Amino acid sequence: MIEPAGARLLIVDDEVAHMQALCDTLQEQGYEVIGCTNGEAALAALHRGSVDLLLADLMMPGVNGIDLLRAALAIDPMLVGIIMTGEGTIGTAVEAMKSGALDYILKPFKLSAILPVLGRALAMRRLRLEKAALERRVQEHAIELETMNRELDAFTRSASHDLRSPLNVVLGFSSLLVSNLGPTIPIKQRDWLLQIERAARQMSELIDALMRLSFVGKQTLNLQVVEVAPLVHSVVDELRDEQPQRRVNVRVGELPAVMADPLLLRQVFVNLLSNAYKYTRKVETAEIEVACEQQGDEAVFRVSDNGSGFDTAQADRLFQAFQRFHRDDQFEGSGVGLSIVQRIVKRHGGRIWAQAAPGEGARFFFVLGAAATPKRRAVGER
Repeated sequence: MIEPAGARLLIVDDEVAHMQALCDTLQEQGYEVIGCTNGEAALAALHRGSVDLLLADLMMPGVNGIDLLRAALAIDPMLVGIIMTGEGTIGTAVEAMKSGALDYILKPFKLSAILPVLGRALAMRRLRLEKAALERRVQEHAIELETMNRELDAFTRSASHDLRSPLNVVLGFSSLLVSNLGPTIPIKQRDWLLQIERAARQMSELIDALMRLSFVGKQTLNLQVVEVAPLVHSVVDELRDEQPQRRVNVRVGELPAVMADPLLLRQVFVNLLSNAYKYTRKVETAEIEVACEQQGDEAVFRVSDNGSGFDTAQADRLFQAFQRFHRDDQFEGSGVGLSIVQRIVKRHGGRIWAQAAPGEGARFFFVLGAAATPKRRAVGER
């Protein structure tokens, strides 16, 4: 609440004696008070300096209390107004409230009746000021965030372009040296060139991953009903076509249709199933399962495998960008796939988590947001 010592009141009453008595009384209570006997003088006072509260008589010659309040609010929308009236009719109170008055008091009144009304009004003034300040800060932060996002996007694109140019030179010339001079280069120096070429290709893949990660956060969601089962089967078919030499047993259970962005949801399954394919590479009989279980109002999707797994003590880093739990000579990758999955799931208002153990495979669970209301659809297995 604005304390009396910090509150500035404007008292307007055409009865000079009444106005002066009210000013004297409220000054004794610690308020800073300005007194006027007509609306014109009150508006002039408002133009000279702001006040916290306007206490105006309803019936005055020239500019009456309601017209004065409207004009005062046009000057300072944060102002709180109280109307004084001797009529005491409900109609008067309603008209005053419609004009922007926070409250009204009836004449004649006692100090004990005025002070609580003033306290409530000044508390409302403080809330209005705090709300306006908060809205300004939110708007300023939104503008700052938008500016930072634009700058980050520009930096990402610029860095990608600036890094690719010298990288392509390194990659191109190292490849030429290996292909044209390979037989004549000593084995040790040839290995050096191959390592240069391998490192350049890895850097190129990291740049591509960085751009994909940046793109996910800016892409507009195109929500529509997505039949998840056909989408998953198409991803599995692509993986089988890419690795025809492998025999992987993929089971797709009953999956519901959901409300989601089809391209982004497809990317979720591409990344999760690609990981499952990759980390079951050294397993004699690779097993992958895609399933969904209804838990209350949520459809919990699960992608599990019997691959290499990981230590759950590292789970807090699992969805961070460029985090890898295996050496390059064990499993390739840039370390952004799961980070992209998490961003997509969160953009749908959902969440994702994992369970695993070294050598015992991994299970990834995710739930889309409330907007993705599922409907059951049986699809069988493949």
